[in-house]
Amino acid sequence: MRKLILALAAASALVMPAKAEEVTVAITAIVEHPALDAARDGVKAALAEAGYKEGENIKFLYESAQGNPGTAAQIARQFVGEEPTVIVPISTPSAQAVVAATRDIPVVFTAVSDPVGAQLVKDMEKPGGNVTGLSDMSPVADHIKLIKEISPNVKNLGFVYNTAEANSVSTLAAMKAEAEKAGVTIVESVATKSSEVQGATRALIGRVDAVYIPTDNTIVSALEAAVGVAEEAKIPLYSGDTDSVARGALASVSFNYFDVGKQTGAIVARVLKGEKPGDIAVRVAAGSDLVINKKAAAKMGVTFSDDLVKRATKVIE
Repeated sequence: MRKLILALAAASALVMPAKAEEVTVAITAIVEHPALDAARDGVKAALAEAGYKEGENIKFLYESAQGNPGTAAQIARQFVGEEPTVIVPISTPSAQAVVAATRDIPVVFTAVSDPVGAQLVKDMEKPGGNVTGLSDMSPVADHIKLIKEISPNVKNLGFVYNTAEANSVSTLAAMKAEAEKAGVTIVESVATKSSEVQGATRALIGRVDAVYIPTDNTIVSALEAAVGVAEEAKIPLYSGDTDSVARGALASVSFNYFDVGKQTGAIVARVLKGEKPGDIAVRVAAGSDLVINKKAAAKMGVTFSDDLVKRATKVIE
């Protein structure tokens, strides 16, 4: 009888499907704000669509550096020690920290404006090594066009940024080139930490006709401080990302960061299924939305044209 039971048990083991091997995806961001959070959620959504179900065959780790590059480096080393299947750093500072920490674990970055300038990869088409990802280089030509459409008399445009963020430095150079074509002068104001954003924005008042907030994580994390200054001074404040419009910026044309995350998640899925990161070209995020904020417009003394309202993907009342 015992032999029969053992035989039946062995037979059952042969016909029962083996549990799918669990993979681990470690996600880290330099700070928590709506755009980066949406990118993280998009990554997870894309992986779920690809068959990676949390609690079944995939485990997620997540850490935020709370705006501190030193903490970002610590998180990168911690993740490398835990040996996840893939690391997904969101933002340039987090990506730089992770890429510096490992040459072996696959890395798929996202929300990085200039991957080559940030020294994450040497070539967008053939990144090589263990790194690939998705760029969210801001469509600055579209931003200048939108600003001139809504605020046609703008001659001097304030640009608030953190000089330590490589993506912002690259965006500034691109913005200056596009602004010059439109007869606009960029006026810089620097904030090295979130507590300085209000002061950096206030320093522009009386010197500029409008303010532009790029996809700079330091500045975006304290966006409300900049918005408050703009409302008080009755000066238009534009943003490089559409998520910031819901938080009080006047308008933006940019990516939907949940979609950016989904595009990134599709790359992560390719890596999980066996492709080498270095063989996957780094791409620029596709798609753009026009988002405008009527409430912000009223506070900043701006009126939107009927045509602009009709063209908007989303209108915040």
